[in-house]
Amino acid sequence: MYQQGAKAYQQTAKVVESSRERESALLMKAAASLQKVRDEWPNSFDDMQPALNFNRKLWTIFMTSVTKEDSPLPTEVRQNIANLGLFIMNQTREMTLEPHPQKLDVLVRLNRQIAAGLRGM
Repeated sequence: MYQQGAKAYQQTAKVVESSRERESALLMKAAASLQKVRDEWPNSFDDMQPALNFNRKLWTIFMTSVTKEDSPLPTEVRQNIANLGLFIMNQTREMTLEPHPQKLDVLVRLNRQIAAGLRGM
């Protein structure tokens, strides 16, 4: 019975939740994973790559979306998101090649700031 209720809630939440809210939630999830790695360093080293991969995949989706011709966003916003995505890819590569917990700070901060912007804060 509980599983049916939870499943119904999840399906309803998907319908009610806007794409901006979903994007914000995903950015916050990525930020939380990266922050956990940062906070628990060096014990969290094994969690680093999955957290970076999730964040990279999320930003790959954003970058792909804004570079499509049918994107409804203004050109300047599209360019800014694409540029941020490239920056995040470079930071992710740097973190993978030379891991230092401080390198995660910028990724966490960017994700949180953009999530807040999507929520209209």
